[in-house]
Amino acid sequence: MAIFRGGKRIGPFDIRLGLPRDKSMQNIDSDPRLSQKPEQESTIGRFRAYMASSNGYARPSRFKVSIFPPTNLEKLAGGSPSLKVGLSGDDGVESTRTGGGGAGMPSALTMHQLSTQMGKQINIHCDSITMPGHDLQVQTIQHGSAPDRDQVVAHGYGGQINASFYADSYLRERHYFEMWQKIAVNHTTHKARYYDDYATGKMQIYQLASDNLQDQPSYGIEAIEVYPVTVSPIEYSYGASNQIVKINVGFNYRRWRNLTDGSITGMDFANSTQTLPDIRAKDTGLFGKLPPELQRAGRDIFNQAKTQLPIGRIFKGKVFPPFT
Repeated sequence: MAIFRGGKRIGPFDIRLGLPRDKSMQNIDSDPRLSQKPEQESTIGRFRAYMASSNGYARPSRFKVSIFPPTNLEKLAGGSPSLKVGLSGDDGVESTRTGGGGAGMPSALTMHQLSTQMGKQINIHCDSITMPGHDLQVQTIQHGSAPDRDQVVAHGYGGQINASFYADSYLRERHYFEMWQKIAVNHTTHKARYYDDYATGKMQIYQLASDNLQDQPSYGIEAIEVYPVTVSPIEYSYGASNQIVKINVGFNYRRWRNLTDGSITGMDFANSTQTLPDIRAKDTGLFGKLPPELQRAGRDIFNQAKTQLPIGRIFKGKVFPPFT
C-alpha cells in the first residue's frame, strides 16, 4: 500500500503517481547484513563453511559414462597377417583370421561397425550405473588367549558394474552388447574363446561437479578388462505405452583405478575452489533510471503514445526511432 496515490487524466493519457510506504527492500546490495560472515564457532556456521568450500554436494544425477570396446576389435573383424587361428564363425562355418580382407569374426565385424556408428550414443543413453567399490580381505588372527583381531591379507574388486541404457527403436544398444558376448562364446558351437579377445575393453565413470562448475568431472574411475556378462530380459506390457525400453547390462571387470590420483595425468578435473559465475544486471532501459515511483507512469505514457499518436506515417512504420 502506498501512503499517497493519485491520478490525473490529461487528454488521452492517464497519469498516476504514488508514494510507497516502505523502501527498506530497495538497494539491498548495500545492506551491511549481506556482507556479514557466518559465525564459524557454531555448528551451523561450520556446516555452511564446509559446504561453501566444497562447492556443494555431489548429486547422483550428474554423471558421465564412457565405454570402450575391446582394443583388438578391428583385428578380430578383419584379421591380421601374423595371427592365423582357425575359429568357428557364428554361422558354424570355420573361418580363419587372415589379413587383407579375411573373413574374420562376424560378431566382431558387426560390433566394430556399431561402435563406429553409435559409440557416443551408447554412452549418452546410459540411464543409470553403479560405481564399483573396493574391499579389504581380512583374516582373523589370535595370539594365545588374547582377543582375536582381523588383519588385512589382500584386497579385492568384487561385484559387477550394473548399468541400464535407453534403447532406440531398433534396439541397437542390446544388439551391441549381444555382439560383444558373441566374441566371448560362439553361439553355434558353444565354445568359449580366448580371454584376451573379449576382455580388453574398459569403462570410465565420472562424477560431474554440481552448480556453477556444471559438466566438469570432479571424480572418476577407470575399470579395465571389462566385458558384458549379463544382458537382462525385456518385459513388454500394453499398459507401459508411455515408458521407454531400457537395456540392463551387468559388466565384469578385473580391477579399477582412481583417475583423480595425482600420479595419473591427462585428466582435467574441477578444483575444489568455488568460483561464482558472472551475473549481469537486467537492462531496464530508459525508464529504469527514473525513481521507482515514476517508472510505471513513464511506461504507461510511452505505451499509450505508441498506439494513439500517428507517428507511424512519419517514420515509415517505426515507432520512436531513437528508442527502437
